[in-house]
Amino acid sequence: MDDGGDGSRGRWLLSRVTAGIPAAANPVTHVAELPARKASFAQWPSWAAPSVVEALRATGVPEPWSHQVEAASLAFSGQSVVIATGTASGKSLAYQLPVLSTLATDDRACALYLSPTKALGADQLRSVSALDIPTVRPASFDGDTPMAERDWVRAHARWVFTNPDMLHRGILAGHARWARFFRRLSYVVIDECHSYRGVFGSHVALLMRRLQRVAQYYGASPVFVLASATTADPAEFAAKLSGVECAAVTEDASPRGGRTVALWEPPLLDELAGENGAPVRRSAGAEAARILAELVIEGARTLAFVRSRRGAELTALGAQRILSEVDSSLPKTVAAYRSGYLPEERRALEAALLDGRLLGVATTNALELGVDIAGLDAVVLAGYPGTLASFWQQAGRAGRAGDAALVVFVARDDPLDTYLVHNPAAILDRPVEAAVLDPTNPYVLAPQLACAAAELPLRNDELAIFGGDAAREVLDTLVADKILRRRPSGWYWTSRDRPQHEVDIRGSGAEQIVVVEADSGRMLGTVDPGSASFAVHPGAVYLHQGSSYVVDDLDFEAGLAMVHAEDPDWNTSPREVVDITVLNTLQRNEYGGVTVCLGEVAVTSQVVGYLRRRPSGEVVDHTPLDLPEQVLKTRAVWYTLSDELLESAAVPNTAGFDTAGSDTAECGAPGGAGLDPARVPGALHAAEHAAIGLLPLFATCDRWDIGGVSTARHEDTGEATVFVHDGHPGGAGFADRGFAALVPWLRATREAIVSCECPAGCPSCVQSPKCGNGNDPLDKAGAVIVLEAVLGALLQHGIQHDHLDGQ
Repeated sequence: MDDGGDGSRGRWLLSRVTAGIPAAANPVTHVAELPARKASFAQWPSWAAPSVVEALRATGVPEPWSHQVEAASLAFSGQSVVIATGTASGKSLAYQLPVLSTLATDDRACALYLSPTKALGADQLRSVSALDIPTVRPASFDGDTPMAERDWVRAHARWVFTNPDMLHRGILAGHARWARFFRRLSYVVIDECHSYRGVFGSHVALLMRRLQRVAQYYGASPVFVLASATTADPAEFAAKLSGVECAAVTEDASPRGGRTVALWEPPLLDELAGENGAPVRRSAGAEAARILAELVIEGARTLAFVRSRRGAELTALGAQRILSEVDSSLPKTVAAYRSGYLPEERRALEAALLDGRLLGVATTNALELGVDIAGLDAVVLAGYPGTLASFWQQAGRAGRAGDAALVVFVARDDPLDTYLVHNPAAILDRPVEAAVLDPTNPYVLAPQLACAAAELPLRNDELAIFGGDAAREVLDTLVADKILRRRPSGWYWTSRDRPQHEVDIRGSGAEQIVVVEADSGRMLGTVDPGSASFAVHPGAVYLHQGSSYVVDDLDFEAGLAMVHAEDPDWNTSPREVVDITVLNTLQRNEYGGVTVCLGEVAVTSQVVGYLRRRPSGEVVDHTPLDLPEQVLKTRAVWYTLSDELLESAAVPNTAGFDTAGSDTAECGAPGGAGLDPARVPGALHAAEHAAIGLLPLFATCDRWDIGGVSTARHEDTGEATVFVHDGHPGGAGFADRGFAALVPWLRATREAIVSCECPAGCPSCVQSPKCGNGNDPLDKAGAVIVLEAVLGALLQHGIQHDHLDGQ
């Protein structure tokens, strides 16, 4: 069925997926039609090397899109640039054209390519190698590169494809052996740069500053070319990440077919009950399996994105089971795809999807980055992928060749997903959020400055690029701890051992817990010690490259977690109890009974047990644990409510939950909340859980990156208080975003609660999967009263916009 790209195919596919569902039980909460877009072309630029243009033409690109030429021309002229356009908009050509033209015409020039994953780097290397431009000599340098090849790469390669981890440990740490390469370094390409956020992004930002220092030491000043999904303020983010001013190219000139976007909320199940008897929704994975099967029956090539590897496998199996009842030949047209596959396995799967042997693929975000699968009929997202950038990156796989397509977003049993399916504008009309990173976090800055000093002594005039005063404070601590030595000429590394191998740029930088298979002694992976109690506690299900293991023992002193292979039909959710102490209040704003603060806190947490749950959400049992306390110094946002505000006259419109989508939160009465003191702990607790679930809408984080505490009277504030804190040492910028966006964040939190039709609280609104108190007490109605009281006080004082600070 051809529709010329106008979207009618997407609507027709949606009608087939919902056929047979009674109107009263229709799970679709909203349908939007996104219009098609025509391409805008440009001439090949006059500066482009003829051999490069001919090679690109031979791959099926007769002429480039205008945004590709704009970005490529800026880079070739010496201006660092970020290209932030949609999926399938040809960002690769925007950096290949200037880099290859320079390498083809200047036989001394070299370039560096960085990707967040080895798989993406391998795909890009394959793409450049296939162009076969003479003398370019592209080569990979990562953990898989054989030792014998590494010497050749250092001596001869002109375009090196690597990742931040290898740049950190294998290239900068031994830069003298790379002198030829650094002297000639002309370009640094940072692909999929929007994925560098939080602690990892902060490490990579400082890594880029170390790279610049070393390049300058050898006399080079490379141009940075960054490729990003559509994101808010790409120029500011690119400058923060790379350390250099970047021009932004954001006008996407690639063609796009019309898309039908459907928001889908699975129904509550009568036959199952969750924790404390709360209702449970049909899982997003099970719903995605049914939708995937229906689309395959219609012959629609479909990708289903599922949050976990195991979830992707189960979704594929579920779809195959449904299809086997329709036609015995159909199950083999569905497969699961995840990270960890060999390159040849991935290419075979891509080819099968392109030629129609495969119609349906359930995948993790392994397919979000850099795999060239185009022209799909439909994409199903089982759960919000964490950021709008990722949402549109995944949705962009549908209709990639300019054809119309269907996108279905299926909500998980989670407050954020509940909010999104009932507030379509939050997905469809909201600008993509800015990635959050904080290179001045002392827990990130200290190990990075130690690495920088080990590479080259740090001079006083270099501190500005590392954060100025923040860097000086950290250096004073490193000198006091005898890690660095201060001399008149700068700061010097004092040890014979290099620090790079001890610094984990994807975690807190502390010594990692090693996960080992007990039977074979094989090392499966590492876990940050701060999160080990959650991820690898005894009894936890641990996933590694699609295989499932169960943890037998966790030994913090030995730094070991021992596991055995097992594929149970349940998953685990750790339960923790948390206490919090205010160390330093950095910002404080008072609004007539409500005080809002941002500051530094010490979070003391202890995992006290875990729940085993079936994929349906049904609770199997609770197992107690006795694990040591963990203390985390980080940043938090918190608000307090005075006794008078909580106890005085009630806010109108809070008795029931018929106010979803209204503006009652904006007319909170200054008289107070009228909340019985016995209900306050449960109300605060429920408001805290929901707020944690909704913060990822405003900060590029996952709910597992943050935590919270609520108390009817906190000893440091003397009032009823709700805290939400970063889950990383020193903070990752998430609490700061919450403080800056407090009004829209709490408004969205309230909307998520009132949008959920459960009577007294469930995982879709106020229950938390990691609550150490067994999600008790929770007062759903009380949480709405608390949130309306806070919002009423803020709005009465004129705080209506995103930012509290500076108002």
